[in-house]
Amino acid sequence: MRLLLLPRWLRRTVVIPAFVLGFIALLGLLPLWLLIAGLVSRFVPGRWRVLRLVWFLTVYLVIEVISLIALFGLWIWAGFGFKIQSEKSLARHNALMGWFLRRVLATVRRTFNLSFEIDDTHREGDAQRPLLVFSRHAGPGDSFLLVDGIVNGPNKRRPRIVLKDFLQLDPAIDVLLNRVGATFVPSRGPAGETTVKEIVRLAAAAGPSDALVLFPEGANFTPRRRERAIEKLATSGHEDLAEKARGMRHLLPPKPTGFLAAVAAAPTATVLFVGHAGLEQMSTVKDIWRLLPMDHTIDVKVWRYPPDEIPPVNEREAWLYERWATIDAWISACHLARNRDVTTT
Repeated sequence: MRLLLLPRWLRRTVVIPAFVLGFIALLGLLPLWLLIAGLVSRFVPGRWRVLRLVWFLTVYLVIEVISLIALFGLWIWAGFGFKIQSEKSLARHNALMGWFLRRVLATVRRTFNLSFEIDDTHREGDAQRPLLVFSRHAGPGDSFLLVDGIVNGPNKRRPRIVLKDFLQLDPAIDVLLNRVGATFVPSRGPAGETTVKEIVRLAAAAGPSDALVLFPEGANFTPRRRERAIEKLATSGHEDLAEKARGMRHLLPPKPTGFLAAVAAAPTATVLFVGHAGLEQMSTVKDIWRLLPMDHTIDVKVWRYPPDEIPPVNEREAWLYERWATIDAWISACHLARNRDVTTT
C-alpha cells in the first residue's frame, strides 16, 4: 500500500502557502502556548518535559517556515524555476540544506541536552572519490544526523538520498529534497525494480563531491521486524544468511539488492558503513515521551573501504553481512560501556 500524497502541484500552490500563513498567524499565540506548557510541565514527571517539547516543535516550525520562504526566493532567483537544476541553483539549495540541518541539530542539542560522539577517520583519496554510505536505521532523526555529517562535514558533500515517501509530508523536506534529486520510495512493501533503477542512476552519476545514502535494513529496528525478517530468510532458502542474522541482536538483516546495485554502479567509490548507538531506545512515540529530556550521548562510528578493498561481486553479499555483524558488535560494546558508566556513577 503506497502512501496517498496530494499531487505535487496542489502541495506547492495550496498546502504550503496555507501552512506558512497559518503558522505565522499562530506565532502571536506563542507566549500563551509556552505559558500553558510550563504550567503543565509542573505536573508531569521529568524536567520541564512538556515545555521542552513545545519549544523544540516551535523552533522546528520556525526553521521550516524560514526554509520554505527561502526556497520560494531560490525559485524566483532561478528564473521562476527555469534554471532550478543549474549547478549554481543546486549549490544554493545544498547550502540551505546545510543551514536547515545545523539549526535543527543545534536545537536538539540545547533543548534535550544531547551530545554526539563521532568516530570517523578519513582515508587517503576519499576526497577525490564519490561516497556510498550505508547506515543502520533506528530511532528518530538518524537521517538528519547522517545527512548533516555529509552536507556540513569537512568535504561538504552533496547528498543523493533514497528515502521513504512519507517524509514528503514535511513541507520543507518535500520541496528541498525533490529539487536536489532525492528519490522517494514506497513506505510499505519491498523495493521494486523502479527503486533499484533509481539507486543505479544515482550511484552511476555520483561524482567526487557526491555521497549516495542508503539504509539497507529498509526500516527502523524492532524485535518483531527482526524475527519476521529472519523467518523470511529461512523460508526462502537462505538459511546461511538467517543464521548470520540470528547472531545480530540490534540490527535487522540487511537487504542486499540496493547495496549490490549501488556498489556495481559506482566502482570508483569509497564505501562507508555507519553505525550509531543511543537513538534505538526511541523507536516509538511512547519511548520518546518516556525519555524526554534525553540527557545522553549518541555514539556514531564510520568504517571506510576504498575501491581496492571492495571484494569481488560474488562475495559482496556475505561481506555486507559481515560488516553488519561488526556494527552489531560495536553497538553491544557501546551499550555495555554505557551501562558500566551508569553503574559506577
